[in-house]
Amino acid sequence: MSTNRDKLDGMTVFVRVVEKGSFTLAAKQLGHSTSYISKEVSRLENRLGVRLLNRSTRTISLTDIGKSYYEYCRQIVADAEEAERSISSQHDVPQGVLKISAPVSFGQIYLTKLLPQFLNTYPEVQLDVDFNDRLVDVVAEGFDVVIRVSNLKDTALINRKIMPSKIVTVASPDYLECNGYPTQPRELAQHDCISYAYRQVPTHWDYISKEGEPIGVAVKPRVICNNAEMELSMALAGMGITRFPAFCCEKEIHQGKLVPLLEEFEQGDFGVYAVYPHRRHLSVKVRVFVDFLVQRLKTARGAASTRSIK
Repeated sequence: MSTNRDKLDGMTVFVRVVEKGSFTLAAKQLGHSTSYISKEVSRLENRLGVRLLNRSTRTISLTDIGKSYYEYCRQIVADAEEAERSISSQHDVPQGVLKISAPVSFGQIYLTKLLPQFLNTYPEVQLDVDFNDRLVDVVAEGFDVVIRVSNLKDTALINRKIMPSKIVTVASPDYLECNGYPTQPRELAQHDCISYAYRQVPTHWDYISKEGEPIGVAVKPRVICNNAEMELSMALAGMGITRFPAFCCEKEIHQGKLVPLLEEFEQGDFGVYAVYPHRRHLSVKVRVFVDFLVQRLKTARGAASTRSIK
């Protein structure tokens, strides 16, 4: 009877043979003889009762069932390797350049205070910081970590929620006094709006009904801008109704400078996430940075809540 360790060893050999396209190259990487690698694959096929590889004198190729099995094995082997790295990396010293990107508003409100603390905690790390509201390409642009405020439907990236958030619709008391209070999302079509340029469709805002049905609203922006700071300034100046993450305007709402609108229609599945490439490539500097953000933001949010209660 084969043990779980035998099964994992067989999967590892199989994955390496497929990746290298050769028994010989797989053997070299794993430190075994070519005959041993060939026997391991044959043993795996015999145990499963299927042929995984088509073999010829010069090439190998996956069978149809081999393709399906390879996808499962590749993930299992990657997870096992990551588990071992996770244990060993606990003793590693975070070091090197950490390239991060974050929305301008989140960066200015939170990261400008937290990044110096992170550098003091991990003196061998250097930071390459990009505060930018555009949707950067994590992999193509070489970022280690990107902060996104989203409902995060992109499943191609690994993510971890670092802070709860929500989207709020707000306007200044002066604007509302002159133009009235919308009580239904569709009434926004009759109002001046301030919209976010990087929204997929800046003229379309999404809400949800009390029954859970989506409500799409076509708005007519008086202003379209590419960062939350400008949206906030325009809203405070009475230029219209805007909509952005709550952390951008919590102080202004608390001070009565902005009034929340349509709260019962807001979608509740937003949050602030750290996203990064596949966990197989996760370095200790990334891991400690994300852990640091989760802990410090939890503390910061708790302190903010306490102040607002008082």
